[in-house]
Amino acid sequence: MDRARRPRSVLAALTAALLAVPALTALSSPAGAADADVAVNGGFESGLTGWTCTAGTTVDSPVHSGRSALQATPAGSDNAQCAQTVTVQPDAQYTLSGYVRGSYVYLGANGTGTTDVSSWTQSAPDWQKLTTTFRTGPATTKVTIYTHGWYGTGAYQADDITLVGPGGSGTGQPPAAPTGLKATSVTSSSVGLSWSAVTGATSYALYRDGTRVQSVTGTSATVSGLAASTAYSFQVSAVNAAGESARSAAVTATTSAGTGTGGGPSDLPAHALVGYLHASFANGAGYTRLADVPDSWDVIDLAFGEPTSVTSGDIRFNRCPVTECPGVESDADFKAAIKAKQAAGKKVLISIGGQNGQVQLTTTAARDAFVTSVSKIIDTWGLDGLDVDFEGHSLSLNANDTDFKNPTTPVVVNLISALKTLKAKYGAKFVLTMAPETFFVQNGYQFYGTGKWGGQDPRCGAYLPVIHALRDDLTLLHVQDYNSGPIMGLDNQYHSMGGADFHIAMTDMLLTGFPVAGDPNNVFPPLRPDQVAIGMPASTNAGNGYVSPAEVTKTLDCLTKKTSCGSYATHGTWPALRGLMTWSINWDRFANGEFQKTFDGYFG
Repeated sequence: MDRARRPRSVLAALTAALLAVPALTALSSPAGAADADVAVNGGFESGLTGWTCTAGTTVDSPVHSGRSALQATPAGSDNAQCAQTVTVQPDAQYTLSGYVRGSYVYLGANGTGTTDVSSWTQSAPDWQKLTTTFRTGPATTKVTIYTHGWYGTGAYQADDITLVGPGGSGTGQPPAAPTGLKATSVTSSSVGLSWSAVTGATSYALYRDGTRVQSVTGTSATVSGLAASTAYSFQVSAVNAAGESARSAAVTATTSAGTGTGGGPSDLPAHALVGYLHASFANGAGYTRLADVPDSWDVIDLAFGEPTSVTSGDIRFNRCPVTECPGVESDADFKAAIKAKQAAGKKVLISIGGQNGQVQLTTTAARDAFVTSVSKIIDTWGLDGLDVDFEGHSLSLNANDTDFKNPTTPVVVNLISALKTLKAKYGAKFVLTMAPETFFVQNGYQFYGTGKWGGQDPRCGAYLPVIHALRDDLTLLHVQDYNSGPIMGLDNQYHSMGGADFHIAMTDMLLTGFPVAGDPNNVFPPLRPDQVAIGMPASTNAGNGYVSPAEVTKTLDCLTKKTSCGSYATHGTWPALRGLMTWSINWDRFANGEFQKTFDGYFG
């Protein structure tokens, strides 16, 4: 992985920037009778609605007022700008104001038609108000307002941004709070809700136990992925271009008793987004604090726990040092962020292995050391479970190991034993996920081990015994559909990375099942769709096999609706497909959140 960073001198960069910024102004004028706040969602109460951000999320602490504020962290050549374009009147006076915290935080306006302006603070350890004014040009009808930080100076916060002046078209007030919220149906894992329509609302936001979980355009919705025999509190708010209303009165519903799925906790959302967070190293994607991970990510895999040696089984998790990751949070803040994510319904796991962390449990002593050391990591940080990301030659089959249901290879047998021990120790709430490469899974359709296929790579299909042995305990399997050569699908055609067909063919194999090494008497049974997420790289920087958002959408359409399918014909339709996984949250943030936005746009 590329760990190179080229930090800029903050003082030199700031000096150059200030020379290029027009004279700053602190002028202010009283708002006229027809003046209004034409900024949309300036208090960030509706998340980032109305704003376009290169990096950033909303947080509930610290805030200047209300429930939320913006928090963004500059990284690399990105100053973490959030901007919105608003409608204004020509030849009119406007006052731009906002509250900020942090070092070198800017608030400004571009495209004024006269002189673009900005205001900034060198250091604001607590909330500080920034204000500047401008007059629009004779033909100006739109202006872009923005806030941003400075390169390498850490996170900043912004709240209560206003642009006061004569209202342009499209301004108005947020809608009234919805009424009539009620539960219409209850199962062991879901609650159906409905409410009365609100005049002027364009969408509605659903809250579960105070956390925003869904956005819909109608007046009913079903909240899924709930735990059985559990009481939940629900609220709904109304949203339009001017902002979000207050929340409705709360309604409480208790899910019925259920038998569970047997594959891990039932409180994952019906469709989940899984991402890896670079927690022990930095590379070109930059360091991202756990607290800054957007709420869209449902399962966060901390990358990586690595062995002290290949065969020791002793796993250590060392957080990225400040010398490599400027801005890295303290251990106490990291633990607090884990708890905050869990309180919001997210799962935080330790991922073992990765590209540089080869693990071979060749002996029972190594197996026992693995269990002990992984347990220590989980207990120390208060994590929800384990992600197995064994790559390289961590899993290879002996030449005579041809039956995936009865493996004999020590590294496979010991891994299965270790994972079963961990599952038994932590119980039903333990989250177990796996992220093998296609070579280790789908390639078992054509080749398995070496004994039957004369000299083929012993890694072919080597994960199949592990997946099969743990299928009743497995929460999610998200195969890495990237960094892969062509793989044969169930149509007996080779499929290559770069388009929807590859992901459709690879996922269809998991959900349909397939004969191992072409043997019709040795069939790998299908996994449940709720156990499967599709692994994709977040951007062209993240790995070979990147596909565009349009191809991601085609993949999901084909597998969940059997529409938009290409040359590969699936063997079924799986609307309960769990979701998507990506390497990585950091690379997605580097790419302006494209992967996250695609997932959110599809599943809401």
